[in-house]
Amino acid sequence: MTTETFEFQVEARQLLQLMIHSVYSNKDVFLRELVSNASDALDKLRLEKLRDDSLDADVSDLHIEIDVDKEARTLTVRDNGIGMSYDEVGQLIGTIANSGTATFLKELREAQDAAGAEGLIGQFGVGFYSGFMVADEVTLVTRRAGEGQGTRWTSSGESTYTLEKVDDAPQGTSVTLHLKPADPENQLHDYTSPWTIKQIVKRYSDFITWPIRMVPEVADGEDAPEPETLNSMKALWARSRDEVSDDEYHELYKHISHDWREPLETIRLQAEGTFEYQALLFVPSHAPHDLFTRDFKRGVQLYVKRVFIMDDCEALLPPYLRFVKGVVDAQDLSLNVSREILQQDRHIRMMQRRLTKKVLSTIKEIKTKDADRYATFWREFGTALKEGLVTDSENRDAILAVASFATTHAEDEPTTLAQYVERMKDGQDDIYYITGESRQSIENSPHMEAFRDKGIEVLLLTDAVDEVWVDAVGEYEGKKLRSVAKGEIDLDGEKDEKAEGEREKQAEDYAGLLGWMREQLDEDIKEVRLSARLTVSPACVVSDAHDLTPALENMYRAMGQEVPRTKRILELNPGHPLVKNLNEAYKEREDRSGLVESAELLHTLAVLAEGGQPKDPARFVKLVADRLERTL
Repeated sequence: MTTETFEFQVEARQLLQLMIHSVYSNKDVFLRELVSNASDALDKLRLEKLRDDSLDADVSDLHIEIDVDKEARTLTVRDNGIGMSYDEVGQLIGTIANSGTATFLKELREAQDAAGAEGLIGQFGVGFYSGFMVADEVTLVTRRAGEGQGTRWTSSGESTYTLEKVDDAPQGTSVTLHLKPADPENQLHDYTSPWTIKQIVKRYSDFITWPIRMVPEVADGEDAPEPETLNSMKALWARSRDEVSDDEYHELYKHISHDWREPLETIRLQAEGTFEYQALLFVPSHAPHDLFTRDFKRGVQLYVKRVFIMDDCEALLPPYLRFVKGVVDAQDLSLNVSREILQQDRHIRMMQRRLTKKVLSTIKEIKTKDADRYATFWREFGTALKEGLVTDSENRDAILAVASFATTHAEDEPTTLAQYVERMKDGQDDIYYITGESRQSIENSPHMEAFRDKGIEVLLLTDAVDEVWVDAVGEYEGKKLRSVAKGEIDLDGEKDEKAEGEREKQAEDYAGLLGWMREQLDEDIKEVRLSARLTVSPACVVSDAHDLTPALENMYRAMGQEVPRTKRILELNPGHPLVKNLNEAYKEREDRSGLVESAELLHTLAVLAEGGQPKDPARFVKLVADRLERTL
């Protein structure tokens, strides 16, 4: 057969060298990676056979086999699973991290520790290449179930690899490592030692549901003994808590999540009665790089009577808990259940409700008992969890109970809504918040001036989802959630006759200017009024109480939804010298054409102050330059 030679892409070569020389601190994990890949291949074949009984594939004895040749110094891991076609080998094995390689390299270089780097390896699905840490050459032979021809892939991990079609390949995949010499000082053990292989399998892969077999060493003249099964194959979720160590749970998590850091929390659940199932769920300790991308694979593994059904069953947890990994083993579902059936199944909906409540109650327990672990959880997954405030009204109160937010009360300590309500000033009826891109920008917003002046606490919300959930929630414990940048604000509490008289006098004094500015800025604003929220800035723009904010308008447009442009309200600070002088000039001049530019500049400055952009940046720059020129 013809052998073709291909070059790795530049980024792929860089990635491979990083993995070989600097990623894994413990080189034993190469065997965990290869066994995990073999286990996945067996799962996929059994699932294919369930769905298509006509598939020409032998599933009578699915297993993983480890074979050691001390003289040749090779180690082979083979399975009789789904296998790969020639094209699949080129796509999946021939190209390292064929999607996201550049991102992977960047994150890998930025990883602060070995554990972080190992986690990235799993996320990008390139653990196969960890074999090059212990081998000078790797040969992969594979044949996809149902096909007649196999493929051989070979590489020394340098700049090239070869692909060759072969006729005598058995069903499944075998990976043969041509081992480097043992070097204990550099954690490179003798992987031709049966004892070493057994220890690694026991430590990392004991829970694998397929038998992992190894043929014992044979002395000259002896008959070949029966292969020895190295793993117990006991499903951890089916064993009592007393029988399973935390390390075993953590290894299962690493196996199913491809994240080699330990999880933040392990959650067990066993439901008995009319519909029985067991669940073993994990809350990760850090967010995957693609958590907020459309292609993120969410969902937990679904088993039926310990038979693997699917890898990412989305129906078992809502999208806002997509970071949760784990296994659910149901006793009463059909083995050939499809994703479409799952979406409609009453039992699945019952499971989702209970699993969701269990996860949320566990997060609440973490929050109550361990502030540091809760801080880690909220930093990594708080943004995703807040999506549930919009989409899951049934569990909204439970989500709010574990949610925390940045606030003007303390720079480094987030607060819950319950804590905010406890600190509310006498006479304060609403919970105030402001949204924006960063804490610094919204803390310095003109909308905050009166609240800062009066010492009223404001929630500082900087995630995109915050623009949406505050409207969906509406209120908390009878207190309305109010944006400091929407509607009219009155922070004076009890009516003060003197203050009321002063405001009426100002309204009368500025009535002409307000009406005139409304006409001049008609394209951009729907009202000009005096402000009760400004103490330092001359002006600000606010949205009407029920209007969409500019950020929300932009969000909808980014999603392809056309929304009409909303005119906003310009508020003026009657105590600011600029506004006072503008009012005096308006009253003194009959020809007010020269004031039009001043009104336009005042409005644009207000837009800039809240982080917006001028409608016509070039014109704004020209107006400012002309004004500066006249003052020099």
